[in-house]
Amino acid sequence: MARLKITQTKSYIGSKQNHRDTLRSLGLKRLNDVVVKDDRPEFRGMANTVRHLVTVEEVD
Repeated sequence: MARLKITQTKSYIGSKQNHRDTLRSLGLKRLNDVVVKDDRPEFRGMANTVRHLVTVEEVD
């Protein structure tokens, strides 16, 4: 199964509370944090919500 490497590249300061909650749900706490999640629609949707704060790469 493919996996997603999600990296927080920008600060959440000044963003909406919903975006902060989404970052926390993904497991990202501070700038340059990296998490690896399964490639599932739930995680893709969460990453899409905060796409201006994170970068997403596919990892095998």
